Amino acid sequence: MSPATVTGSGPNPDQGTILAPRIWVPLGVLLLGLACLLLNVWAAALVSVFGLFLLVQSQILRLQFCAEALIVWRGESVLRRFPYSEWLNWTVFWGPFPVLFYFREQQSIHFLPVLFDANSLREQLNRHVSAQP
Repeated sequence: MSPATVTGSGPNPDQGTILAPRIWVPLGVLLLGLACLLLNVWAAALVSVFGLFLLVQSQILRLQFCAEALIVWRGESVLRRFPYSEWLNWTVFWGPFPVLFYFREQQSIHFLPVLFDANSLREQLNRHVSAQP
């Protein structure tokens, strides 16, 4: 799939699987921010702002698994392409409560909060990436 077929028009389900958004991690961070009120108002504000940031990101970012690469979309524009051929390994942390997605490419390491359906994420990773965790 050439880059021209996936730019400018937004994610197209005909070009690959698009993961559904999930707000559990941002809501958990917001609840943690509320709990921090017992300790410190500034810490609570900082954690809550981060939770709100994650909530907004869960609504505007999309992950799409295409034939040759994982594509990160923001609205209708491609933020980044991660060709599967450059992946070394991946892991979704914290089993029944997945909150962090890690993957390593030949030249870099990436950590992403799980803002999408974790079961679909694992399924697509097993399908497209040969390096198993």
